Amino acid sequence: MATILAFAGSNSSTSINFQLVKYSASIVGDQAVQLLNMAYFPFPMYSIDHEREKGFSNSLVELKNDINKADGLIISANEHNGNISAYFKNLLDWLSRLERKFLQDKVILLMSTSGGKRGGLGALEIAEKTLVRFGASEVLTFSLPSFKANFDKSKGIVNDGLAKLHQEKIAEFLSKIQA
Repeated sequence: MATILAFAGSNSSTSINFQLVKYSASIVGDQAVQLLNMAYFPFPMYSIDHEREKGFSNSLVELKNDINKADGLIISANEHNGNISAYFKNLLDWLSRLERKFLQDKVILLMSTSGGKRGGLGALEIAEKTLVRFGASEVLTFSLPSFKANFDKSKGIVNDGLAKLHQEKIAEFLSKIQA
């Protein structure tokens, strides 16, 4: 059985990307999933001065250790102005200072959703390139456009074509982390 760490790149208590991650984590079968709600993980804005004066928080070290223990990660990157959110960028900055290749040899199912028709594609593209720089061995991607029209909290993804594509991406992800 594989171990999966799942979280959104958002610290919003109402994150639609967290809803997508939570749903995805619920349908991966009998895999062990550690689901993190990043709204409970506040990190100060990264600065070299803060790092030098205060070092790394215990929660950051624990997150890095959880990443190291996981066979694969499910991450949904939220989009702000066509880019990844400041929170997610900040989280990546902190993790990379702890260990540059903190994603070494990890397979990642990277998703994004938004209220718009592009489904957070800007953030998805930037996050994919960034995660590879930090050592991810493979990044599979899925975008869910028009969140309100295509997702229901009790049913999940309601558009048949998108639901099928999502299932295929999860199956591909699982096949790679169990290999």
